[in-house]
Amino acid sequence: MEPEEQQESFRDSIATIDKSGKRAWIYPKKPSGRLFNLRAYLSYVYILVFFGLPFLKFQGEPLFLFNVMEKKFILFGMIFWPQDFFIFGLGMLIFIVFIALFTVVFGRVFCGWACPQTIFMEMLFRRIEYWVDGDYNHQRALSKAPWDRKKIWKRTLKYTLFFLLSFVIANVFLSYLIGMEDVLKLVQEPIAQHKGGFISMSIFTGAFFFVYSYMREQICLIVCPYGRMQGVLLDKNSIVVAYDYERGEPRHKFKKNEERGKGDCIDCGLCVKVCPTGIDIRHGTQLECVNCTACIDECDHMMESVGLPPKLIRYDSENGIKNKTKLSITTRMLAYSAVLLVLMGIEGFLLATRSDYDATVLRAKGMLYQEQGVDSISNLYTIKLVNKTRDSLPVELRVENYNAVIRIVGKPIVVKREGVSEGTFFVVMSKNELFDRKSKLQIGVYSNHEKIKTVKTNFLSNISRKSKKQ
Repeated sequence: MEPEEQQESFRDSIATIDKSGKRAWIYPKKPSGRLFNLRAYLSYVYILVFFGLPFLKFQGEPLFLFNVMEKKFILFGMIFWPQDFFIFGLGMLIFIVFIALFTVVFGRVFCGWACPQTIFMEMLFRRIEYWVDGDYNHQRALSKAPWDRKKIWKRTLKYTLFFLLSFVIANVFLSYLIGMEDVLKLVQEPIAQHKGGFISMSIFTGAFFFVYSYMREQICLIVCPYGRMQGVLLDKNSIVVAYDYERGEPRHKFKKNEERGKGDCIDCGLCVKVCPTGIDIRHGTQLECVNCTACIDECDHMMESVGLPPKLIRYDSENGIKNKTKLSITTRMLAYSAVLLVLMGIEGFLLATRSDYDATVLRAKGMLYQEQGVDSISNLYTIKLVNKTRDSLPVELRVENYNAVIRIVGKPIVVKREGVSEGTFFVVMSKNELFDRKSKLQIGVYSNHEKIKTVKTNFLSNISRKSKKQ
């Protein structure tokens, strides 16, 4: 039995860095099998949704839009403005808690089955690479080969396809930020008319090309914080891609017609060759593992080939392998679930009670009140109106709790669809209505004779209870 320090020595280095500190390029074997096919079907749905959503509209607007520049966000046809940021922020918090809960129970399965980085890399760019360069042995041989006509042709073809695919992904990604109509204008019209959009598209295209042609698994290992999160969130009851060391050890090469007296692992090394991050899953749960299940398919295929039971590598927990127990619900799982349900309840309430309109009334700066003849006093106000709907909004103002007159300064207030408008108005009140220097006003905001908002503000005067009695 090896000393504990020697058993854990593999954690001192990663497969993508050699002993000299240089990048060790990973050439993973082309995966196949039941789980890979299932991942592929789910990925096709994801890719179809990703490329198709920007073309879907609801009442003339995109179904999804995250326009940071205009501070406009649309989720499932519902428009969010900066005034609704607390709802949007709470939604992001719920997503983070969901990821934490999901990781506690199912480990890093999100990375292998739903992460865009993994899906685009494995299901699109890696497929192109297998088609152009061949499987892992051919890729390694091509890398070491001299720069002859064949190698130049293959490299040119591969990177051209990579760039074109990156360009398409960049345009679709940009459509989630500015809308597909603006992206089509950007592509069809002269660059001089869309310099900002062209620069953005170029940056996104370059970034995607760099990530998928060079960085690859380094994004998961170095850039993405989720791998570090799992080190904190995982426990011995979390489900991960795990090697059954109780059954597999000690490893022993397979010999035909041999009666095996050792572990079922035949030490073929295919689980390492097929891994897109180059790890050996037999060392246990590692930060680099993205739960892609390629090693499970490869091991199952090898076990069936040599007549041994499958699932030597499988989805399981540390306690499940060690104690041969099934997954049990822990206190931490219940706690995360309770927090998630509470947050979802609050988010649902905020969405249900969210107003399509917003109004803010402020007294004009630097002005107190104005005498209007001998029997009236006026205050000057500014109003800011936000219309989150897809229809224009004619506005009428009324004082609800006093007998007062509102006089709009300038044109009548009309707020355009999904727009913001400001206006100025006077509130004129008879001195007989006033009993204090500061009165609380309730101003009703009406549109088409229907109240849409009530706003509170103060009305200042030179009237006090003391002077009124005198």
